[in-house]
Amino acid sequence: MTDPYPDYDVLDKRDTPSWNDKTREVVDQRMSLTESSHALDAAQLATLRRLVSRLTPQPEQRAPANTVAIVLQKIDANASDGYRLAGMPQVRECWCKGLDAIREEAIKRHGLPFADLDDETADALLRTIENGETSPEVWTDFSSKQFWTWRILPDVVSAHWSHPSLWSAMGFGGPASPRGYVRLDANRRDGWEAREETDG
Repeated sequence: MTDPYPDYDVLDKRDTPSWNDKTREVVDQRMSLTESSHALDAAQLATLRRLVSRLTPQPEQRAPANTVAIVLQKIDANASDGYRLAGMPQVRECWCKGLDAIREEAIKRHGLPFADLDDETADALLRTIENGETSPEVWTDFSSKQFWTWRILPDVVSAHWSHPSLWSAMGFGGPASPRGYVRLDANRRDGWEAREETDG
């Protein structure tokens, strides 16, 4: 797939009126996160890495997003969304139990941890988890479907798309503080926003 914004990099706005000091601080901190965790053990971290790689491919010809590190920040901080499904544990405990269950489910079905499955088998297992068609003896604290809906999708997808490489890939202007957006109607763009290149 051709990059529709090949010459656009949202980070070019870093030192312009679009970003203030706080915006620069938040984005810089996010980009500097590394894949270290005091909450997950090695097996859980390997499962998370494989999960992220199957759900959120990296943008082509752009710097990779540190999606795993952003998710780990949330897990380590046990950062709440302000709400959760009744009966589900808090963020850190939920992720630890869910990653253990994914690994166990993979071993039970395929004789290998999830981190070691080939792409096709890993994707098939993720569809099983999404649909809740998993082993009840493995998923004892909550269902795989609940984990998919309430933790995997919101945490992984929001982490991935919060990275500047992904903003650039989709032509998103990113933060505009303090300048703000002015042209908010459909098919209108501010002069500093990305212009999509089309074929033909």
